[in-house]
Amino acid sequence: MKKLMIAGATSGSGKTSVTLGILSALSDTLRIQPYKVGPDYVDTKFHSRITGRQSRNIDSFLVPDEHSLKYLFERDTSDVDLGLVEGVMGLYDGLGTDKDAHSSASIAKTLNIPVVLVVNGRSASTSIAAIVKGFIEFDPAVPIVGIVVNNVMSQNHFDLIKGAIMRYVNIPVLGYLPFKKSLSLPSRQLGLVPDNELPAVDSKIAELGKLTKAHIDLKQLLALSGTSVDAHLPSPIVTQQVDLTLGIAQDDAFSFYYQDNLEALKEAGVTLKSFSPIADKALPEGIDALYLGGGYPEEFAAELSANTAMKQAIRAFSQANRPIYAECGGLMYLGNQLTTSNGTFNMLGLLNGESEMTPRLKRFGYCEASPVVDTLIGAAGTKLVGHEFHHSVFTANTGLEPVLRMRKVRDGAVVDEWPGGYQVRQTFASYLHVHFYQSKTVFNGLLDRLGARVHASH
Repeated sequence: MKKLMIAGATSGSGKTSVTLGILSALSDTLRIQPYKVGPDYVDTKFHSRITGRQSRNIDSFLVPDEHSLKYLFERDTSDVDLGLVEGVMGLYDGLGTDKDAHSSASIAKTLNIPVVLVVNGRSASTSIAAIVKGFIEFDPAVPIVGIVVNNVMSQNHFDLIKGAIMRYVNIPVLGYLPFKKSLSLPSRQLGLVPDNELPAVDSKIAELGKLTKAHIDLKQLLALSGTSVDAHLPSPIVTQQVDLTLGIAQDDAFSFYYQDNLEALKEAGVTLKSFSPIADKALPEGIDALYLGGGYPEEFAAELSANTAMKQAIRAFSQANRPIYAECGGLMYLGNQLTTSNGTFNMLGLLNGESEMTPRLKRFGYCEASPVVDTLIGAAGTKLVGHEFHHSVFTANTGLEPVLRMRKVRDGAVVDEWPGGYQVRQTFASYLHVHFYQSKTVFNGLLDRLGARVHASH
C-alpha cells in the first residue's frame, strides 16, 4: 500500500480537517486504512466513519517495541491502496523536549512514512515560508515531502503563501483549504466531540471532501506517498488460544477502545459480546468477564443512573467474584456517585468512592504504573505504560485503598507521582488507558486473570 502522514505545525493547524477531507475525497476510488498517532479515541471514529475500516492508533509510548509497532501498521493491508496517518499535536511535539520522544516525527522516521505538513495560513503570508523552512531544517531525517495550507482567505492569499514557500524553501505546495467557520468541528476536553453526537457531521465531511478535491492536488499527493507491504507476520503478543467470552460495554457513554486491543482479544479466541449500560436491562448471556472502557459517562449520567436493572446485574456479577476490568469512564461508573454540572447521580456503588467532574483537565498524558499488590491488570511489581486523560476526580472513601503506584517521567526525570487504581474482589478500575500490545506478558497475564481457559497454542 501507499503510505502518507498528515501532520500539523501545531495543534489547531487543521490536520484533522485536511485528513478528513482527503479521506472523503479519495474513499470512493481507493481502499484506505486510516491511522492516528497518539492515544486518541475520537479522531479514529471520524476516520472509520468515512472509510468503513477501523482506524488504528500508532503510538510508540503505548507500544514501545518497534517490531510490534511496525506489525500494527502493516498487518491486514494486502487489500489496501493507501495507509493515511493523522499526526498528533505539532509534528515534533511528544513527551518532554525530545523531538523523538513519541512525536509524529519519530513515528514517520521509524515507519518511513512521508509527511505532508499542514500550516495555518491565517493572518500571515511570507512568514509561513519561515515556519516551513524551520520545520524542514529542524530534523532533515523527517521525510517532509509537501505542504498544505489551511485557513486561506482567498486565492490571492494562497498564491502569496505558495510563492513565498517556493521562493525560500522549494518544497511542493499541494494546495489549501479555505477558511470556513461553518465547517469547524466542535471540541470537548482537548479533542473533537464524537461523530455520533454531531447531527450534521456527514454533510460537513462531504463539504470538506469537495473543498479538498477543488483545492488540493490529490494526484501529486499520492505521487509523493511511500510504499509499504503486508508482511503476514504472526502477532507479537497473541501466543495462545483461549476459551473466554467477554462482555464489552459499547454505547454513547462507553466507546473508548483501541481497535488493536479488540483485535488481539479476538485473535486469541476471545468472544466479544457488546452491551449498552445505557439501554440494556441485562448482561449478555454466557459471559465470563466484563470490560468497561472509557468514554463520556458524565454526558449520559442520568440515563446510566436510571437503568437500575443493568446496575444490579453488574453488581451481582462483581459480587459473584467474576472479573471486571474498567478504564477511566468505567471507573466513574463503578463508584457510588457521579457529580456533573447537572447534579449528582447514583452509579453502581461497587467502589466506595465518588467521582466529580472538574472544569479543568486533571491529568493528561503518558504515565507509568506498577501494581503494589496482585491485580487483574498485572501482578505486583509489573511495569505498565498507559495514558490518562480526564476532567474528573475520583475520591476514595475509608477502606478503599489504591493499588497502583503511578508516575510521569519526562526527559529522564520523574516529574510527578501519585496513587491510583482500585480493586475490590475481581473488579479492577483505574483512570489508566492501556494498550495490550505493550507486551505479551501484560496481555496474556490479563487473559489468565480474566478466567480464560487455554485450549491450544500456536
